[in-house]
Amino acid sequence: MKTNEISGSTLAYLGDAVWSLYVREYLVEKGYNRANDLQTKSVRFVSAKAQSSFYHKLLDEGFFLADELDIFKRGRNYKSDSVPKNTDVTTYRTSTGFEAVLGYWYVEKKNDRLNECWDKVRTFVEV
Repeated sequence: MKTNEISGSTLAYLGDAVWSLYVREYLVEKGYNRANDLQTKSVRFVSAKAQSSFYHKLLDEGFFLADELDIFKRGRNYKSDSVPKNTDVTTYRTSTGFEAVLGYWYVEKKNDRLNECWDKVRTFVEV
């Protein structure tokens, strides 16, 4: 796979899967094992509002490199046919851009960047 041949929405699709796995492994390692607890806790990481917040915090810290910001824009600017009922368009698009960056790191095998991001985000959320 070549990142420049993959759409922003497809990178976001991959990024969503990667992020979900990070979150699920983390919660299981923390000792959560009831489905309701896992679902409730995971929302703090995977909701559009949470991901949009993570993006803005990381951006304020200067975390993203120029090429990563370009990928973010590709994901953010993708015009989806639908937006979840519980969030606004801007928040949803920001979270899609964040997921696109995660997908970019995955495709490019930049596991160090994925791990750096995850390590920072974990400090933003109390579980």
